[in-house]
Amino acid sequence: MTDGGATWNRLAALLPPAQGEEFKDCWAIGEQEAGLGLLVSGILRDDVAISETVRAEISVLAEVWGEREALAPRLRRCRGDGRPASAAYLIERDDVLVGGDTVAAGLSGSGLVPVPWIGCARCGRALVRVHIREPWGDLSYAAEQYAITTPDRTAVARLFPAGTAGAAEQAFGGLLETCDPAAGQVL
Repeated sequence: MTDGGATWNRLAALLPPAQGEEFKDCWAIGEQEAGLGLLVSGILRDDVAISETVRAEISVLAEVWGEREALAPRLRRCRGDGRPASAAYLIERDDVLVGGDTVAAGLSGSGLVPVPWIGCARCGRALVRVHIREPWGDLSYAAEQYAITTPDRTAVARLFPAGTAGAAEQAFGGLLETCDPAAGQVL
């Protein structure tokens, strides 16, 4: 996901030409948040089939632009393409076992809560968003870190501090590169 403009143009091809141009214009004028909403709305409206990897890519872009939480329910409703499982797929919170205590032990900082986000069908590793628990009990809105778990999902294999530029994209690329170095180039 190193070249946002190229990724944006590739995703625009999922939409009819006029809507694709409107989506590309959002990148050009710096309205990525609105563009992501247009993209997901267009995919749903036109019943466009997308791969699980594309669904994960859109989720990563939405994370980068602060729209993941708002778009996640609609993104999950997008129709899959029916092909065999892609390398990456979105994980629902209750679909995956993450050994909280063991994984948390590998994280930098105490009181951190790993939240499953994207899995790799090839190796079994998972990319988790790492949040802090707020004093009122909810998880922080933004991730503090991103971590790639080991295949048994009991330990951290790699850690990406969220405060760095492109951390979500780097973490996603790192997950894909675990199994196939060329796969990390999809974004």
